[in-house]
Amino acid sequence: MNKKISLGLMISLIAIASATTFILTYFFSLQSFSKKTEKYDALQAIDSYVRENFYGDIDENDINDGILKGYISGLNDRYSRYLTADEFADEKSENAGEMTGLGFTLEEDENGYIRIAEIMPDSPVSETDIKPDDFIVAVNGVDVLEMGFDKSIESMSGTDGEEITITVRHDGADRDYTLTRRHIDIVTVTGEMLDNNAGYIKISGFKQNTSQQFNDIFEKLKNDGAKGFIFDVRENGGGLLTSLEKCLDPLLPEGIIATAEYSDGHTETIVNSDKSETNLPMVVLINGHTASAAELFAASLKDFDKAELVGSQTYGKGVMQTTTELSNGGAVVLTIAEYKTSVSECYDGVGLTPDYTVENENDDTDEQYNKAVEIINDRIS
Repeated sequence: MNKKISLGLMISLIAIASATTFILTYFFSLQSFSKKTEKYDALQAIDSYVRENFYGDIDENDINDGILKGYISGLNDRYSRYLTADEFADEKSENAGEMTGLGFTLEEDENGYIRIAEIMPDSPVSETDIKPDDFIVAVNGVDVLEMGFDKSIESMSGTDGEEITITVRHDGADRDYTLTRRHIDIVTVTGEMLDNNAGYIKISGFKQNTSQQFNDIFEKLKNDGAKGFIFDVRENGGGLLTSLEKCLDPLLPEGIIATAEYSDGHTETIVNSDKSETNLPMVVLINGHTASAAELFAASLKDFDKAELVGSQTYGKGVMQTTTELSNGGAVVLTIAEYKTSVSECYDGVGLTPDYTVENENDDTDEQYNKAVEIINDRIS
């Protein structure tokens, strides 16, 4: 028997269902709002307490930047970060492959001073007798231990044409150098022809100008008669995927090389290659500081049977970030996807295992490089 429901009853049931849905939605929204209110109430309480009791000056810009940095830090993601307006400006210049400065890469040493790790060619520092592994012990007369590492690094930033005095320690002796900051084009690719007509190309990072530098050197070595290539991405922490794609394009066959999977489950192609490819023996040098785009460079050549990997296990960064500028001039760098080649699984947290594991145990001998040369010579012959 069919039971009929009157139009009035149906309307009443729909109204009850709608009301129930509204109440549940309102309840959960209220809970979310309540949590947000508690968060901002706590922040306001801290702000009031600090302003009433802090013994010192308060810089409003520093406070705001600190709040934003703390929020992103709360994601507990090692790659996501908030950049102040100054930090964002510096990062844009670095990604473009240019900078205004003195021309060295710096690291904090266990003694508390600043170790000079690398010196860029055609830079103010390169025109002095300062060497890698020297130490900066003072900036403009202020001891680095007194100022602190971060503040000392910050104090070395400045504009084009501005002078700075650094005190450099070499073999226990200190000497003052007065240098003038200037615009520097960052060289990320170098190359040379080795014996047996093997081309060697070192890539230190993937900046906007890296692909042009790479393709210029790659084509020159090919025209000079290179019969095989060693690509060295050791100590390469990655960079821009757009630059990586342009470096891989002349090496790999046509098709999708790498994809990214986003939080909602959809995937996108991030590296593509056209019909042109290189059919010559290749070896890629890797180590524990090979990360991100540099790992994808090595993984792509290996997965498409173009190269063998030599060295040690890579870092294991297989996630990508996007940078979004904010209205205050700062920016948020946020992890948004996991990526991998179209052939193998993502290596995030794992890294790439070399085909030939070689450790450099002696500072005087680059065993990894020697093994790569041995392999490429064997493949050429």
